Amino acid sequence: MPQTVYIFDFDGTLTTRDTLLEFIRYAKGTGAFVIGFLLHAPLLVAMKLRLYPNYKAKQRIFSYYFKGCRLTDFDDICRRFARDHSSKLLRPQGLATLRQALEARHRVLIVSASIDNWVRPFFSQIPAATAARPDSTPAEAEQGALTVLGTRIEIRDGRLTGRFLTPNCYGAEKVRRVLETLTEPRSHYHIIAFGDSRGDKELLNYADEPHYKPFRR
Repeated sequence: MPQTVYIFDFDGTLTTRDTLLEFIRYAKGTGAFVIGFLLHAPLLVAMKLRLYPNYKAKQRIFSYYFKGCRLTDFDDICRRFARDHSSKLLRPQGLATLRQALEARHRVLIVSASIDNWVRPFFSQIPAATAARPDSTPAEAEQGALTVLGTRIEIRDGRLTGRFLTPNCYGAEKVRRVLETLTEPRSHYHIIAFGDSRGDKELLNYADEPHYKPFRR
């Protein structure tokens, strides 16, 4: 019998809105948030017009706010952000579905374009869940475990460089990261996937049971 795997997009699917914007506002304050986005307004317009790649715009904005930040400080902000915003951002029905999958000992993946440092803490307190890094041990990757596959950031000498270590986890990259994680032949898995945007199209097409814009009731 195939192994059942639940795959959830994060922003907009499990959450009510984009967490990148919420995280920047939380970490830097409303004033710095507004100034930074005003400075990058031409870039954002070019991105919306598809004249500039989404992932490059995202990296430049991330670099503007966080380049040079110590990893320990950044991770501390990520943990506090999740602690203070879980009840505000997470959709109850989505969280309930995720919990049920874990309780049934199914494998659960969170596949997100957001930075995995702040996605992972949202799930660290869920009973029976192991919020594992992509380089987790085989024991952590067994059934009943939760793995976060997000955009990873580059660290040098304990500080953020402002660059991404992996491609932006969006579109076809989501499927590539899933294939990298689920190493058995495709027939070994029965995949149930949840998404809400263009960035989830390839993932939903790859799934056996795709669910578009769930958890909205």
